[in-house]
Amino acid sequence: MRTPPHALLKAAGIPVLALLLAGLTACGAQSGTPGHHTDMTAHAAVQADDDEGHRSLPIATTDADWKPVTDALGRTGKFGDNNGVYRIPLTRTDLHVTTKGVDIKPGLSLGGYAAFAKYDDGAMLMGDLVVTEAELPKVTDALQAHGIEQTAVHKHLLEQSPAVWWTHIHAMGDPAKLAEGLKAALDATAIPAPAAPAATQQPVDLDTTAIDSEIGRKGTADGGIYKYSIARKETITDGDHLLTPASGVTTGINFQPVGGGKAAINGDFVLTASEVQPVIQALRRGGIDIVELHSHSLTEQPRLFYMHFWAVDDGAKLAKALRPALDATNFKPAS
Repeated sequence: MRTPPHALLKAAGIPVLALLLAGLTACGAQSGTPGHHTDMTAHAAVQADDDEGHRSLPIATTDADWKPVTDALGRTGKFGDNNGVYRIPLTRTDLHVTTKGVDIKPGLSLGGYAAFAKYDDGAMLMGDLVVTEAELPKVTDALQAHGIEQTAVHKHLLEQSPAVWWTHIHAMGDPAKLAEGLKAALDATAIPAPAAPAATQQPVDLDTTAIDSEIGRKGTADGGIYKYSIARKETITDGDHLLTPASGVTTGINFQPVGGGKAAINGDFVLTASEVQPVIQALRRGGIDIVELHSHSLTEQPRLFYMHFWAVDDGAKLAKALRPALDATNFKPAS
């Protein structure tokens, strides 16, 4: 059974004022024809959030919907946002990257991805590919040859060896064709085949309880990295499509233990224009370096900017320094 569109709205943190005003909260069991948004409560909520007209939600999908994608790529992913987004990891476990004397674990900074979502008018591909400087021109050519847009090219780290770049991608169309184009780009890299998940989680040698207390929410241990993914409150759109958090529009904060209770932190804040300067000022007050400020997309609304950061210090001290920057953004509170 497909998840009703209003459940996707709730999971994505999208306001549902229209549902409350209409007194329809008891109608959660309504659902339309599979693959189409005929649930009028969801349409009403979208209309209340967007006076210019309808914005379509991702359609809840199953593994079978993405079989042409997984067959073409030889990789599988995981569902997010009530099965509205299918996200495939493209982590550079093959690279040994160092920055400022720190050996970068793949989970800290090298985790590329491809996120697929189905809408009423076709499938959307959004993602971030981690490529070496030598691979970048070949990846660009492959993407352009297959009609996949590059929406950003930038770095996530300061001085680094070898030189690594991140390129964001976007396309709409048939899922199998999108996967074919993505596969051509991946073939221009040395991104390895996916490895089997570890039987047990690597320990995180940090006081995660203290870090959680300072950040104000609970993080997740993943591959020896302690991570936070924090959604914004606003409804975020790209053209006629609502973007849910798993598509890549969240603030990411990652802690990598480096010994003695210290951590290297890296990630990015997702910001509106008015938040950029307050967040820069908050980070610098905490001794945290600004790495990059850029956009990831071309046509999203509200206009979003991504600020990458870096520091090495006591883990709880860094979390305390990060919190004022987080508080300067319109983030969704922890559940």
